[in-house]
Amino acid sequence: MGNPKGFMMVPRIEAGNRPVTERLEDYSEVEQTLNDNERQLQASRCMDCGIPFCQWGCPVGNTMPEFQDAMYRGNWEEAIKILHYTNNFPEFTGRICPAPCEKACVLNIHKEPVTIRENECAAVEKGFALGYIKPQPPKVRTGKKVAVIGSGPAGLAAADLLNKWGHTVVLYEKDEAVGGLLRFGIPDFKLNKSVIDRRVKLLEAEGLIIKTNTFVGVDVKGKDIMKEFDAVCLAVGAMKPRDLNVPGRELKGIHFAMDYLTQQNRVNAGKEFSADERIHARGKHVLVIGGGDTGSDCIGTANRQKALSVTQIEIMPQPPVERVPDNPWPYWPNVLKTSSSHEEGCARYWSLSTKRFIGENGYVKGAEVVEVKWEKDANGRMNMIEIPGTERIIEAELILLAMGFVSPVHEGLLDELGVEYDQRGNVKATPDKRTSLDKVFVAGDATRGPSLVVHAIAEGRKMAKHVHEFLTKNA
Repeated sequence: MGNPKGFMMVPRIEAGNRPVTERLEDYSEVEQTLNDNERQLQASRCMDCGIPFCQWGCPVGNTMPEFQDAMYRGNWEEAIKILHYTNNFPEFTGRICPAPCEKACVLNIHKEPVTIRENECAAVEKGFALGYIKPQPPKVRTGKKVAVIGSGPAGLAAADLLNKWGHTVVLYEKDEAVGGLLRFGIPDFKLNKSVIDRRVKLLEAEGLIIKTNTFVGVDVKGKDIMKEFDAVCLAVGAMKPRDLNVPGRELKGIHFAMDYLTQQNRVNAGKEFSADERIHARGKHVLVIGGGDTGSDCIGTANRQKALSVTQIEIMPQPPVERVPDNPWPYWPNVLKTSSSHEEGCARYWSLSTKRFIGENGYVKGAEVVEVKWEKDANGRMNMIEIPGTERIIEAELILLAMGFVSPVHEGLLDELGVEYDQRGNVKATPDKRTSLDKVFVAGDATRGPSLVVHAIAEGRKMAKHVHEFLTKNA
């Protein structure tokens, strides 16, 4: 390492976020940046630990010590080459990854991990600014054609690699722009969409063929895709939301979180919606049901829309503030997470179950909730038990269901192709990412279930490797 004692000499410093009063007035990215000198000092904190648990914790296997050593020495070109060796899109993960690498960092034993995620983002931005990241089209084409269906992180990663390896790749996206939930699900205040556009232009310059507004299974039949291409990659995500079927669900003002988030992102991009279509929090009490990242994104969006109040409830118990003995380092810490959106204003409650929605003249006015506790049965399964006498009403004119997703959408392409599903309703896949159909592969949330962007990128890369082997073996 450039400075083996850097972690002893330099304290961990995070770039931090813009002031709450400022950022609530726009949808610009919340996170700030450090200057080059400070960032290089942060990179110097990567110690010569011997066993890089950070790399073990990273789904794409980033080689953290190497790229941070290059940063510390000011060799930004080498740093970005090292990052791109394992990760197609460090500018995405550098912004929105929850950084399992930092949780596994040896310095996290003392709660002072290296700022790996911020360093990654700084390195890739420096790479673009200095012109080190530029189109690298393949010198030779193989003559094989591959269809990649779905342009989220898994589809993008797979399409990128397969194109670089010389195959002719057509990337299909049902929406008007590339990115999947990167573009339409994740708020602009976490990921500015110009970051996606910059990468897409690079991919197109390398020869990737992109077809937006093309819904495979509707606009183009799956059987036609099967005839035209030598291999088909499914990266359609897991877009069937988990519903809450309780009395009053039909009331107006109750929406799935993703319908709310995608609409605001489209508004930010210039699209207009009628008053009847618009989902808006201005002047309303907002209730977010679900305690994950999607719920957090709803909170940040509602606050920017000038909600009167925002409340978030979760059916599970409140996580501990610190690690418990059976959740040691370097494993992912199951602890309380407070996001930048929570810091902007939100009441949070745990161990609450929704019994019914209450309305007036067809519009929701609140939700009746009850406190619950969780107990193990004789088989070790956790059962939810309502606590009598704890019912109460939470006032809300806008309720957002952010309880996750259950599976990919079966209707349409997947059912038409006839792929086999597993017990959870995901597309069943072998270890080499093959489906039950010849020459059809699958990756990302469609097969593993809803997960992180970094997992999707890792899945897409793995699928691309197996597709490439399949195509070259049958050449």
